[in-house]
Amino acid sequence: MDHTKFKLAGVMGFPILQSRSPILHNHWLAHYGLKGAYGHFQVEPQNLEAAIRGLSALGLAGCNISLPHKVEALKLMDVVDPVAQRMGAINCIVVQDDGSLHGFNNDGYGYIQSLKDVKPDWRADAGPVVVLGAGGAARAVVLSLIDEGAREVRLTNRSIDKAQALAAGLEAIVKVVPWAERNAAMDGAALLVNTTNQGMYGQPPLDVALDALPLSALVSDVIYIPLETPLLAAARLRGHTTVNGLGMLLNQARPAFKAWFGVMPEITPELKQAILATF
Repeated sequence: MDHTKFKLAGVMGFPILQSRSPILHNHWLAHYGLKGAYGHFQVEPQNLEAAIRGLSALGLAGCNISLPHKVEALKLMDVVDPVAQRMGAINCIVVQDDGSLHGFNNDGYGYIQSLKDVKPDWRADAGPVVVLGAGGAARAVVLSLIDEGAREVRLTNRSIDKAQALAAGLEAIVKVVPWAERNAAMDGAALLVNTTNQGMYGQPPLDVALDALPLSALVSDVIYIPLETPLLAAARLRGHTTVNGLGMLLNQARPAFKAWFGVMPEITPELKQAILATF
């Protein structure tokens, strides 16, 4: 890899200007003294193929893929990493030296690492996991929890057909729970995960009651705007250890940065401060 060459990467989504990814990557570029830049690419769905095909023509190192493009972008790759293939979505494109496009999904890795950062002795097989939501983030979370050794995942979603589609082929571990029974499903759980957008800035709070959840359970939310969602605030007041979505964002960025810029970056207090300053 040529470290003397200026490298450009970015994050592609719609909308995208709220993404904190440029702050992360540009902080690391400056910290490690590397030549490069990372920006926002606002791409409407009908322009996705043209934008992705243009990556290698423009000489970009690659890009992150955000909502709503994660599933469609996978279909445009020359090579798809096996993890991303199983997840049915990508969040990272790496342009190879020959111009070919390789797709990866680092979301699951980022999620698991965010739990371990808060609770180093965390184990996926500590007890049942309750997952709220059945979109792309839920798929990344569920598959990575299974890879880590989870033995029982209780999956619940407003529309049960989406939950059933996610659970297809994973029925030995993933049990679909009707949304009406979401609160009772927390009985005996060791981990509760919100992967819906409920509780995100501008969205209504998540409609759940934590009464049945053991106080030893870890409560996590993939949302990071705000850093403490109503779910996490309620969990903290009950005495739960909580994990917000910032750790997932920071950790999924590390392997992407290494693939584009050649250095595995560290998550430092200064980096967290730089992100928090933007809220």
